[in-house]
Amino acid sequence: MGVPKIDSTQKSSGSSVKKKATRSVLLGAAFLMATSSIGPGFLTQTTVFTQQLAASFAFVILISLLLDVFAQINIWRIIAVSGLRGQEIANKVLPGLGVFLAILIVCGGLAFNIGNVAGAGLGLNAMLGIDPIIGAVISAAVAIFIFVVKEAGKAMDRFAQFAGGVMILLMLYVAFTTSPPVGKALVNTFAPEQISIFAIVTLVGGTVGGYITFAGGHRLLDAGIKGVESLPEVTKSSVTGIVVTGIMRVALFLAVLGVVSKGLAIDPANPPASVFKLAAGDIGFRMFGVIMWAAAITSVVGAAYTSVSFIRSFHPTIEKYKNWVIIGFIVVSTATFAFVGRPVTILVIVGALNAIILPLALGTLLIGAYKKNIVGEYKHPLWLTITGGIVVVIMGYLSVVTLIEQLPQVFK
Repeated sequence: MGVPKIDSTQKSSGSSVKKKATRSVLLGAAFLMATSSIGPGFLTQTTVFTQQLAASFAFVILISLLLDVFAQINIWRIIAVSGLRGQEIANKVLPGLGVFLAILIVCGGLAFNIGNVAGAGLGLNAMLGIDPIIGAVISAAVAIFIFVVKEAGKAMDRFAQFAGGVMILLMLYVAFTTSPPVGKALVNTFAPEQISIFAIVTLVGGTVGGYITFAGGHRLLDAGIKGVESLPEVTKSSVTGIVVTGIMRVALFLAVLGVVSKGLAIDPANPPASVFKLAAGDIGFRMFGVIMWAAAITSVVGAAYTSVSFIRSFHPTIEKYKNWVIIGFIVVSTATFAFVGRPVTILVIVGALNAIILPLALGTLLIGAYKKNIVGEYKHPLWLTITGGIVVVIMGYLSVVTLIEQLPQVFK
């Protein structure tokens, strides 16, 4: 009896399905990273800085995106080629460093998740008039459901892509309706009238600081996308994540700039909501609710998933019950908001520390990229080492300076 032959059409069909699945994971990882960074803080920071800097904020966006790209490409490539998560690489570079990094990221992720849950509650309040606390509980239930389903990874990918797409479309619509001075913004992108170092540090920290830049890298690892052969795809996915974040940031910036340029007053109590209401009336306010909810709920999912990914390797039990640990993380965040509220002082301190995590983590991984027990025979491109090193130095210095300046104001 002969060996059954495999039809060439069956081979190509199987290959096509695998490629499609890989593309879905790569896009999902990019959107998981992007939507993790686009949270309530992202909306508020972008609005406030645009108010302060007007068209000059375009320069801040450009510089922050360049720093973001260099940081993220380095981190994702090193994770992929080593097949190790961030904390595992750090522990191999210096025993105990991975544990320290994990503690920083988990504490930061938990603190920010309280704000994310609060943002989700406020989003449903603006969208449907639901009480913010009830809205937060409903949102937490939606996030938990994602990790209850059998294929949690795929569910998370699809949810991030859908929510990210909705946010971008609505934001572009609002930007179009405000008729911003695009020409002036374009000029200020390269020749700004004023520069804010604090704004640059805040944007970079909020986009690739803390747990955020590891979200997509760890997701790809969990999906089995690793090794030198996967680097072109990993690099493309990492850049896509930053591009998605950039589109959202630019769209919101232009929307706010359009409102500011008309001399309209933005309500300081809720700046982003005020922009949408001024741009499109009551419908605009409802649209803000949709964007705020989508931004917050995807950040809840991203923060919980990535924070837990930093402690999974510490004990077999955590690895075995990882989805339940993620669910517990979401429950604790929601309960804290429901019964305690948003701990503002903690959020501000952790926000400042978030920017410091980036140079620490990136610097550690760059050292790891030159250790054979971590990356084997892989040779990390010199241009990536240099650009990554520049990000470490710039963000390390600026983060410390900003932290020294901001902390005394917190405890006044």
